[in-house]
Amino acid sequence: MSEAWIIDAVRSPRGGGKQGVGKLSHIHPQRILAQCLNALQEHAGFDPADVEDVIMGNNSGVGDHSMDIARMAALDAGWPTSVPGVTLHRFCGSGQQAVNVAAMSILSGQQDLVVAGGVESMSRPAPMSVDGFTANNAHLYAQYPLIPQGISADLIATIEGFSREDCDRLAVESQRRAAAAIDAGRFKRSVVPIYNDDGTLALDHDEHPRPGTTLESLAGLNPSFAKMGIMVPPNDTRTYDDICKAVYPQVKEMIHVHHAGNSSGVVDGASALVLASPEYAKAHGLKPRARIIQTATAGAEPVIMLTAPAPASQMALKKAGMRKEDIDIIEVNEAFAAVVLKFQREMGIDNSICNVNGGAMALGHPIGATGGMLIGTAIDELERSNKSTALITMCTGGGMATATIIERV
Repeated sequence: MSEAWIIDAVRSPRGGGKQGVGKLSHIHPQRILAQCLNALQEHAGFDPADVEDVIMGNNSGVGDHSMDIARMAALDAGWPTSVPGVTLHRFCGSGQQAVNVAAMSILSGQQDLVVAGGVESMSRPAPMSVDGFTANNAHLYAQYPLIPQGISADLIATIEGFSREDCDRLAVESQRRAAAAIDAGRFKRSVVPIYNDDGTLALDHDEHPRPGTTLESLAGLNPSFAKMGIMVPPNDTRTYDDICKAVYPQVKEMIHVHHAGNSSGVVDGASALVLASPEYAKAHGLKPRARIIQTATAGAEPVIMLTAPAPASQMALKKAGMRKEDIDIIEVNEAFAAVVLKFQREMGIDNSICNVNGGAMALGHPIGATGGMLIGTAIDELERSNKSTALITMCTGGGMATATIIERV
């Protein structure tokens, strides 16, 4: 059986996701991704003319993110017009799904050199003209009254009994780990600077981390979704909290514990990885950093929405013939604190091997880009700590999750 080798991985810094404030917010997302593509080519030394596809994840798909941003970014990068591109949408897992699809293509023998990753400029939202996840489909909504993800995260915390302090404690640790990683220069290999159109530096470091965050400082933040919980969505007569109680009758009262400090940060950014078959890599002098052992996707109940990372991870482990004890480090996206706590409880995994360099609560979550970023971070950490295997997993909208197991080469 063939293998899918990861030759290299890069990412942009995560810029603040507020228009006019974040240092990447004035740069078109195609340009941010294009600069990552060229930096990846420079780092890895492959010939862009040999790239058989550019597969990118994106969650928005509208406005500045529309029109197949993967192809447009490849053109913007100045790559040969023979290089095609395709954009995938699996909500938050889009970038990871792009890498997984690239691996599948190489493992099947259909392609030999593929670039994958993702992009999202959250500072550039565009109207979607829909009433929520069910996209104006009353028939689907009657079956599954999908709610905003923040409410879903609070629903997880309510059912699982995770307190505000439990969530805040995890957030403080994420900030501490991210600060330590930044101070030690652990992201320097993968983070590439992004430049303005006039050639001046726009950003070369992550903007979102808040070093020095404490339980006391987080205690002063109001729950972000408490007021939303008593709102009535446009396609219903019930409040969001009442919908949760209707779908999960064991819930007598919604407990809102998530806020800006223990939820993923709103940021801009892009990621890019180059994958190759062993035959192509050897013939062109490309040295792999890791290989993809297994990928998986899983679905779960879509109203609670964010509980599938453990099932996806268990599926990947089973298909790979591995146990959780075979995994050295884990990157589980910190969409919300309760998501990580639920994953750790369900998998029986200690926090000591999860997100050892901090996660999205500290660094930010540029939706479509994050999956590629997490895989790159895992590779860097395996090399730094001289370890072998990593599991990367993410919850996504609609009640799904993606998972990838990689092994250092």
